[in-house]
Amino acid sequence: MPLADHSLRFTGNRTGFLLIHGLGGTPVELRLVARALHRTGGHTVHCPQLAGHCGSEADLLATNWQDWVASVETALDRMKTQCDTIIIGGLSMGAVMAMYIAAKRPQDIDGLALYAPTLWYDGWSIPWYSFLLKLLIDTPMGRRFRFVEREPYGIKDPRIRAMIVHAMGRGDSAVAGLLGTPSGAVKQMWGLIKETRRSMGTIKQPALIVHAREDDVASLSNAVHIQRHLGGIVDTVVLDDCYHLVTIDRQNDVVVERSLGLAQRLAAAFAAREGASACAVAAE
Repeated sequence: MPLADHSLRFTGNRTGFLLIHGLGGTPVELRLVARALHRTGGHTVHCPQLAGHCGSEADLLATNWQDWVASVETALDRMKTQCDTIIIGGLSMGAVMAMYIAAKRPQDIDGLALYAPTLWYDGWSIPWYSFLLKLLIDTPMGRRFRFVEREPYGIKDPRIRAMIVHAMGRGDSAVAGLLGTPSGAVKQMWGLIKETRRSMGTIKQPALIVHAREDDVASLSNAVHIQRHLGGIVDTVVLDDCYHLVTIDRQNDVVVERSLGLAQRLAAAFAAREGASACAVAAE
């Protein structure tokens, strides 16, 4: 039986945001930002549900990272029919996938919005022994391992955190994602990260990185590495009052504000190009 589709779609103007949720996560992670980009900026925003997500661990393990990418490319093809300017981005692993697709399809992507991009798990809440998983991933013990969410669940605000924990307790994976991520899915994510890191230097589109200084899952070193290795202009914003889930936590308004700024600059560049083309045609 196919999983129910929990993708989010807001139809607006000809500037679109294609935002990707994290590993084992859900489009709900991006709902606050998506709604604000639509309401404040009037933009078209799509947050696709990745293949195998919003279901059980078995559903997730039945897919690979190429299936997840295919989910986003289907959404990208749909957005191309509605938008002249497309910004691709996402949260955590979703940000990594955004870079991968920007490198794969540069002609379709005008900018990147990378929220807490995660190349490695090295935040202060990650157990010190987690590095052993790479050594054990193909053993029986490694295949049984699950990354279980733990305090503070990527959220600094205690009220928001309590809501997420409540949803987790209900087992509602469509709202709060999976409580534990199976090692097989983590191995798939490593494959995506490996391919993405090979091509980062070819990514020339303007990029926005938003990362928390106190990120509990992926330290600021992730953002620094990406800033150094992308091939185009990079605007990096360091948040001082939230943890990993920057699209939900206390400073999600800053995420929205800086994303709107990127969209405004890209839309202006598109208008300038269109104006120059019209003048060239008129002069012929």
